[in-house]
Amino acid sequence: MEDKRTVGVEEELLLIDPETRQASPRSDQVLEHLPPDEQRDAAEDLDHELFRHQLETRTPPAVGLDELREHLVRGRRFAAEAAARVGLATAASGTSPLESGEPQITRDDRYLDMVGRYGEIARPGGTCGMHVHVHVASDEEGVRAIDATAPWLPLVLAVSANSPYFRSRDTGYASWRSQIWARWPSAGPTEAFGSVERYRLVSERMIASGAARDPGMLYFDARLSADHPTVEVRISDVCTAVDDAVLVAALLRALITWGAEPGSARSRVPGADEPPVWCAELLRAAQWRAARYGLAGELVSPTTGQLVPARAALDDLVDLVREQLEATGDLDRVRDGLPRVLAGGGATRQRQAYERTRSLTAVVDDLVERTNAAAVG
Repeated sequence: MEDKRTVGVEEELLLIDPETRQASPRSDQVLEHLPPDEQRDAAEDLDHELFRHQLETRTPPAVGLDELREHLVRGRRFAAEAAARVGLATAASGTSPLESGEPQITRDDRYLDMVGRYGEIARPGGTCGMHVHVHVASDEEGVRAIDATAPWLPLVLAVSANSPYFRSRDTGYASWRSQIWARWPSAGPTEAFGSVERYRLVSERMIASGAARDPGMLYFDARLSADHPTVEVRISDVCTAVDDAVLVAALLRALITWGAEPGSARSRVPGADEPPVWCAELLRAAQWRAARYGLAGELVSPTTGQLVPARAALDDLVDLVREQLEATGDLDRVRDGLPRVLAGGGATRQRQAYERTRSLTAVVDDLVERTNAAAVG
């Protein structure tokens, strides 16, 4: 087992107009007001996203989770300060709660081509995810980890679920972002590839079919990064609380470390009269369940394929990766963090803000405040 693999995080943030609380398509103006590169820390990195009401932050690779948390806080502070220069605020939510008009595309040739190719699939977009990069020593190790961890990733989605409101309505989902994202033809869970060669072949055929424009549009829940020696896990909503983001990163680093080891099992072998436990259909079903209920209902157990209480599923996850968490010194952080999100994760906190006020503008205000609480504290 590789000790203390590095982990890095990309967060997509909403730009919010403080007066209307709507998403504001002014990322170009924000990025025009950044200080020169030489005056910025490695964690102070902002970029465009597909839509102009979004910003992306990126942390450098980190070994310890305290270091990762510092990078996340610094990146959020940098984004908030940049947005404030043009009269905006930032918020971490998988979707914008309020109706904000037709999303405006970033004026970038690649983004414009994506909208031209994929039409209405792309236009309702502008959702915000969190992508976690975990170092792997080789593509073989990476594909092994992708194959082994697929049944466990819906649990991570449930932990991160943070998008119940969209276009001024309660969707009934804990993660509506994941449902919007699933419309892309290359998005979602993957069955076992079995080898790097097959992973490459599937990727090439996805692109050849037009389901992905290029390798950057292979929106698998977990994929080999095209630019870094990492597995990039893309299943999570962006988390409002920075400690929830660190918790997700801890779980994913442990899962990828476990999955990269030779002999890591995808699931139990079903009986002759049972369907395959983790065929594509059941992987999608498990992910739907996590998106619909988050941690507030039962989830599909990765070990049995049956519905179990969310707490029991997360206990199984911790048991699975206990050795990996202990090796990185992260077990106590995970043990402390999981009860916190079970008591009130991102989607629950948004709904609680609405129940207190009966106002979606108050939900947005709460998101802005909690997104940046650690950065100003």
